[in-house]
Amino acid sequence: MNYSLNTHQERSSVFAALRKLLPLLKNDTVQLAVTFTAIITNAGLTLLTPLLIGRAINTYIITKHYAGLPLYAGLVLLVYIGAFIASYVQTKVMGGVSQRLLFTLRNTIFEKLQELPIAFFNQNKAGDLISRINTDTDNLNQFFSQSLMQFIGNIFVMIGAAIFILSINPRLGLIALIPLAVVLVVTQLIGSWVKTQNAKSLQEVGGMSAEIQESLGNFKVIVAFNRRDYFREKFNAANHKNFLTSVRAGIANNIFVALYGFAANAAQLLVLIYGIHLILIGNFTLGFLISYITYCSRLYDPLRQMASLWATFQTAMASWDRIAGIVAMPNDMPLLAAAPARADLATTISFQDVGFMYSDSQKTVLHDVTVALLPGKTYALVGPTGGGKTTTASLMARLYDPSHGTVWLEGKDMRTVPDAERVQKIGFILQEPFLFSGTVGENIFYGNTAYDGTPVEHLEKALHENGLYDLVQRFESGLATPVTQSGESISLGQRQLIAFMRAVLRKPDLIILDEATANIDTVTEALLEKVIETLPPTTTKVIIAHRLNTIQNADEIFFVNGSSLTAAGSFEHAVDLLMHAKRSS
Repeated sequence: MNYSLNTHQERSSVFAALRKLLPLLKNDTVQLAVTFTAIITNAGLTLLTPLLIGRAINTYIITKHYAGLPLYAGLVLLVYIGAFIASYVQTKVMGGVSQRLLFTLRNTIFEKLQELPIAFFNQNKAGDLISRINTDTDNLNQFFSQSLMQFIGNIFVMIGAAIFILSINPRLGLIALIPLAVVLVVTQLIGSWVKTQNAKSLQEVGGMSAEIQESLGNFKVIVAFNRRDYFREKFNAANHKNFLTSVRAGIANNIFVALYGFAANAAQLLVLIYGIHLILIGNFTLGFLISYITYCSRLYDPLRQMASLWATFQTAMASWDRIAGIVAMPNDMPLLAAAPARADLATTISFQDVGFMYSDSQKTVLHDVTVALLPGKTYALVGPTGGGKTTTASLMARLYDPSHGTVWLEGKDMRTVPDAERVQKIGFILQEPFLFSGTVGENIFYGNTAYDGTPVEHLEKALHENGLYDLVQRFESGLATPVTQSGESISLGQRQLIAFMRAVLRKPDLIILDEATANIDTVTEALLEKVIETLPPTTTKVIIAHRLNTIQNADEIFFVNGSSLTAAGSFEHAVDLLMHAKRSS
């Protein structure tokens, strides 16, 4: 399956995006109702003041009966105070809603990432995913906390102002609405183009983040090979693309500011000209003309504000499309319904007509492989680099599902085995072990539920019982030795020791060692071999190694190359196959 987010970019309409966001706001319905009430109250009070001012002018100023002016002035003041309180309530309540939305949204994305298979991460850059979790969610937060309520409030004010304008004088109202109709049509025509420019800009931001992440994550290699110039050029290229798309997005977003400003000025000019004409012929009053111009401002000032809000809105919608691309990503490695184990498969792992091909490649890695691994036996996988050894081991651990065929774990279809059970039964020591920030002890017992909340002295006892305590003593402060991000504070050999102990402590039914001793000295390797012997006698061992002495004592050796897995027979035959494969490569 193709998991590339760039090819799954979803384009959501405004209402479709809001509908998808509603489930994330289900715990804030009361707060949303309060905010909505405050918006309507604020809009209503804002629309009431021009009418009060117009009536005051017609009733008291034109007739020079000034006694009633203080009353109207007091009413206008109360209206302004009420509008201020409503505005404060909507801002305060919606601020809390938006922060909770940000929290929920980031959790939703991260939990979704936990569900996706390794193929997804092989096809998408970490920097772009980080940008989606951080930058894109923050864009949505800014939109909800600052722009959405203002956007909705402006809509109510504009609708109310249009109603007042048409009710006071329908003909003058239609003239005032002509520029609005024009800009709405133009907005509809170029709205998708503006959104596309914002989406491209965000995509390039993600690409630039990916370049930064790759460069900083591999800076030791860059310095060792003196290739700062290469990564500098790659970053400059990514930065230049980001600059160009940002400029285009800026032009697209700001085009509305000029357009809406021109429409507002045109409407006020038309109203003023025609309104004076109506006063001269006796069909209008000065008070209503002032009210009318004020309502015209109430109609078009929000439109001007929405021009700047539109940029935030389009950025938020583009960000939502990028987020939705992750949230909607299907998982092609689902957990199937449990089924009884097959009694005829008394094996630890069995492959039945298994074939595999990476989704982003046309090359078949394995083709119709059938093999059975028995409990307590030791098996070795040998073959040239790129022959498919690690892929075969990954299928055993269900890091991938086969393209066709079935992998059986102790008689059960691997796809029906829950993750917790599978991880407990299978220990996998990767070729490049990864450690988390913390301590050596936290990394050794990581994910091992049998030792959750166990005191340090009991952990040390468990290490003694499993013959691992001497290995822990090789670290400066034992279990308390600090480990920085990715384990860079300790040697690669020490990282492999930790990964080895982490797997052995689970006492798995199947343990896979993918070049597990490649960076360990011979003395430590001999010690690890003794530790392996402490595993239960029923544990099946699968060893991937290029050092031939590592596989000499295997019960059976398989040669993996050319999309096939064949029994090599004797150790000498395996060596001949391996040498022949090297000569033919």
